[in-house]
Amino acid sequence: MSKNITKSVPAIHVIHENQEWTTPLFQELELLGVAFEDWDMSQSIIDISKSAPSGIFYNRMSASSHTRGNRFAPEMTVGLLAWLESQGRKTLNGRTALNLEISKLVQYAALQEVGLSVPHTIAVSNRDDILDAYDKMPFDDVITKHNRAGKGLGVQLIKSKEAAIEHINSSQYEDSVDGITLLQQYIKPADEVITRVEFIGGEFLYAVNVDTSNGFELCPADVCAIGDDFCPTTQKPKHAFDIDTSFEGSIIGQQTIPKMQQVMKEQGLDVAAFEFVRDSNGQPYFYDINTNTNYNSEAEQRAGVSAMKSLAHYLKTTLDNQSAGSMPLAS
Repeated sequence: MSKNITKSVPAIHVIHENQEWTTPLFQELELLGVAFEDWDMSQSIIDISKSAPSGIFYNRMSASSHTRGNRFAPEMTVGLLAWLESQGRKTLNGRTALNLEISKLVQYAALQEVGLSVPHTIAVSNRDDILDAYDKMPFDDVITKHNRAGKGLGVQLIKSKEAAIEHINSSQYEDSVDGITLLQQYIKPADEVITRVEFIGGEFLYAVNVDTSNGFELCPADVCAIGDDFCPTTQKPKHAFDIDTSFEGSIIGQQTIPKMQQVMKEQGLDVAAFEFVRDSNGQPYFYDINTNTNYNSEAEQRAGVSAMKSLAHYLKTTLDNQSAGSMPLAS
């Protein structure tokens, strides 16, 4: 728990399992002078017989926690959030958000429910069923991916039945941690770019275009970067991450932002990022919702924005509203 405060002080409790991703947020909270507590779920002991501490609770648990040795951190966090919510504590990105974070199948159902297009997808729970699923796909070009993923885990482009057979029998094949593999229609990104749309407190913050020419691992966090921020794939180098200042006023933005906000409202998401790819006709297909969103500082510096600063202010405002009596705080 926190080395910054005592339990009697209403605070922002940040629930996570990765210190590297959380450090930039803690730095912003320190600048604001707001009390916060570090709940690192990579090692956790929770006494559910006691009263929960006072304050608000922001969940940043990640679907890729198992890649850092924290295999059961999401399951432990489900119990933690249930304990907090049973005592009336204010949780941001609570249990329904975590349920969505760790399952792309849940994400796709939520996206389709509001009318956002999702690539044709078939889920299988057995490696041998991948071949039967490939036969059922009405496309030759298919990608595999993990249902509980993050960081492009399990993503492999397959262009034929022979390639599918070779892949599932190769040493590179890896089962999803939850046992569910997805086969999905491959949509070649227009201009080799996918778009990630960021929301804080349910409000649109910005969209960032991400270059895909170097592969599928597209984590925007600075700690994930390999080399510098440039992808030298053309004569004129282009940035791997570039904020699109025109997205909100674009046709796609006007059509999709309200639907993304509807997903957030219906699924209990307070902070999230949505990713989509445009096909050659400009049609957007959504394939990921990330509730443990990270930001690229170099792209933000070029655009003159800071999502972590906005997030810290949002958390402080939420805590202040709670402390002012919008909901009682137990000690």
